[in-house]
Amino acid sequence: MPGFHLCEPSPQRTPVLFQAGASGAGKQFAAGHAECVFISTPLKDATRAYVAEIRKRAAEQGRDPKKVLIYAMATIIVDETDEKARAKYQDYANHASYDGALVLMSGWTGIDFGHYKPTDTVKKVKTNAIISAVEHLAGGDKVWSIEELAKWGGIGGLGPLFVGSPSTIADLLQEWVEETDIDGFNLAYALAHDSFADVIGYVVPELQKRGVYATQYREGTLREKLFGEGPYLPANHPAHRFRDIERVKRDEAAAQSTLTEGHARQSEPA
Repeated sequence: MPGFHLCEPSPQRTPVLFQAGASGAGKQFAAGHAECVFISTPLKDATRAYVAEIRKRAAEQGRDPKKVLIYAMATIIVDETDEKARAKYQDYANHASYDGALVLMSGWTGIDFGHYKPTDTVKKVKTNAIISAVEHLAGGDKVWSIEELAKWGGIGGLGPLFVGSPSTIADLLQEWVEETDIDGFNLAYALAHDSFADVIGYVVPELQKRGVYATQYREGTLREKLFGEGPYLPANHPAHRFRDIERVKRDEAAAQSTLTEGHARQSEPA
């Protein structure tokens, strides 16, 4: 922002930089600037391709691709057993609105799905809404009918929906991490705040038992907890130079002066 920030600086100074946006421009910006990236992809093939592209672009910009942490949106419905979890899902589904889900998906994609029949399929069209949502729904391996889209959007939104016992959910989460190279999950909810309480009560202990979920926090700032390094942005990050804002201003003024002098010499008569 062009002025003083509105809150007191934290011990890590620059907040951890998160990015969410999967258009071409969004991917390029994430690869160059983001420390963490939120993505919303319903299927593994689209997730795998997205992660690979972000890491490739980050490497091309001189960054360590593994230092860009990517979190996939996911909705988890879990209970003591698979049967109880499926019953819980069905209860939620009974309260979902077909029309309401299509309105939600229409808002996200910029496509008015109310004009289509339930058996019609999602087609790729030009839109100014969430471009990646359209690409993933219309350009992936799965062909989505409007009815399937409504059922999907009614619970969970644009990410995958995992239903099952703690063991089943843990298997699915590990499978996604191993097969798509994501770093973790950004949890959505089917029912606030029960969905999060269920994950904490059922899934976290199972993941900890498997040794794939921390049992305590690292010391330090969020950046130190995430990356295990210092609290500040690394020196090779584009934003690092703005820590000395006065130097940035001097450099920009010098560059502008040099440019102006160059134009003046070019305009002088021979």
